[in-house]
Amino acid sequence: MADAKVIPFDDDRSRSGGGARPARRRTGAGGSGRGDGSAAPVSALPGAQVPEQPGLLSDGSPETGETDGVPREPGPDAVDADRSPAGGWERRIAGGLAFLRRRVTGDYDVDEFGYDRELTDQVLMSALRPLADKYFRVEVKGIENIPSDGGALIVANHSGTLPLDGLMLQVAVHDNHPAERHLRLLAADLVFHLPVVNELARKAGHTLACAEDAQRLLEMGEIVGVMPEGFKGIGKPFGERYKLQRFGRGGFVSTALRAGTPIVPCSIVGAEEIYPMIGNARTLARLLGFPYFPITPTFPWLGPLGALPLPTKWTIQFGEPIPTDGYPPEAAEDPMLMFNLTDQVREQIQHTLYKLLVQRRSVFF
Repeated sequence: MADAKVIPFDDDRSRSGGGARPARRRTGAGGSGRGDGSAAPVSALPGAQVPEQPGLLSDGSPETGETDGVPREPGPDAVDADRSPAGGWERRIAGGLAFLRRRVTGDYDVDEFGYDRELTDQVLMSALRPLADKYFRVEVKGIENIPSDGGALIVANHSGTLPLDGLMLQVAVHDNHPAERHLRLLAADLVFHLPVVNELARKAGHTLACAEDAQRLLEMGEIVGVMPEGFKGIGKPFGERYKLQRFGRGGFVSTALRAGTPIVPCSIVGAEEIYPMIGNARTLARLLGFPYFPITPTFPWLGPLGALPLPTKWTIQFGEPIPTDGYPPEAAEDPMLMFNLTDQVREQIQHTLYKLLVQRRSVFF
C-alpha cells in the first residue's frame, strides 16, 4: 500500500507580505513540530473531513471573525445571542449604569432654560408613557399637522383639575411624531414656586409662560405648547366641562407673529373627567396660596386614594396649522388682527371638541 500523502494547510506567507512573519510555519512531510514549540495540526487523508477544533475554523486558522482579511458575518448563534432576553437585559443594564455614571460625574448638557434632554427621554418620558398608553389609552390624530422641522406654536384647551393634560400632550407629540419632536410647554408661575415640581418642570423643558421665552424658543426652531385658558380652564366646575374659557388677550398670537411660526390648534378630550370637580374650598385655597382647592367625588373623602385619576379614554387631535409668516412685522402690534386670529384658533378648538364628543362612545372606552 502506497504511503499516504500529507496535505499541508494553506500557506499564509503569500498573503502576509514579503517582510512580515507568517502566521504559522509549514512543516515538511513527516514533520512533527512548529517553530514556536506548539503541536502541529493534524492533516487529513484525501477525501476525509477535517473536524473543527474549538477556537479554529475548518481551515485551521484562528477564529478571529476574518477570512483572508475580509470580515466574517456573524453566525446565527451570535445573532440569536444578541436578540435573546439575556442579551437585551445586559444592554439595558449597561446603558443604565452609563447613564448613572454621567449623572454622578455631571457629564450631561442642559440648555439655557434648564432643559435636560437625556433625563427627559430616559426617565421622565419612560415614567409618563405607561400612563398615556395603558391608563388613559391616548389616541392621537392629525400629528402630521405638526411640522417636521422649525418652530411651531401648539395651542390647546386646558382641563382636568391637575395639569396632566399638558404632560400627556408632551408624550403624544414625542411618541407619535415621525421626527420624535419635543414639546416645550409654557407653565404658570405657580409651577416654578413649588418644591421638587420646579426642578422637574425645568428638566422636562417647561419654561415660564412669558412672551420673551416663548419667542426665543420658537426662533430656535422648537415646538412650543401653550394653554391660554390657564387656571380658569383647569379649575372650572364639572358642569362647564368642554366649554372653553376666555383665551386672554391673544399674547400667544403676537408671539407667533413675531417669530413667523405657524399656530397649530389642539383639542383634548378625556381630561375633563379624570377629577370631576364638584366643589371648591376657596378659604383653604387662599390659605395654601392655590388658585382653587378641588373637591371631587373621591377627594378628600378617600384620602390619598382619592388623588388617583379616573381611567378615562383620551383623544388628542391636532388641527390644520394657521400660518403667520405672511404678515408684515408690524402685524404683531395690530390688536384687531390679534383678536381675529385668537378667535379663529379658539373656535377651531371648540368645534373640534364638539365633534370628538359626538364621536365618543363612552367616557371610559
